[in-house]
Amino acid sequence: MISPGDVIGELLRRAKTIAVVGLSDNPMRASHGVSAYMQSRGYRIIPVNPQIESCLGEKAYGSLAEVPEEIDIVNIFRRPEFVEEIVDQAIELKLPAIWMQEDVIHEKAAEKARKAGIFVVMDRCILQDHRARFR
Repeated sequence: MISPGDVIGELLRRAKTIAVVGLSDNPMRASHGVSAYMQSRGYRIIPVNPQIESCLGEKAYGSLAEVPEEIDIVNIFRRPEFVEEIVDQAIELKLPAIWMQEDVIHEKAAEKARKAGIFVVMDRCILQDHRARFR
């Protein structure tokens, strides 16, 4: 049950499509396991990784700009030095939410996104937050 002040819970409840930047087609990688879990909970997962053609049964795209459909959350599985470029793309596309996975921390990029009106979650695991709210 979501409490009235649970903004993350509300985001997860409303979201339908998650673009996962850095999604690996290797089942041993965290990005793959987390994305497979979210997909099993009804979310549409869109892989964003120029190194793969598809993952989890979905066509992969080289960048956020190439994704032809609406994105509710950009889930970032990239090292911090790559985050600002991803955030810039999200701002340009006017995407509503950016989620930086555990250990993905970039304060400057997060602040830039917030100033552009994007909801930002940083240094948290979307799987863990989902499990904690929707058992």
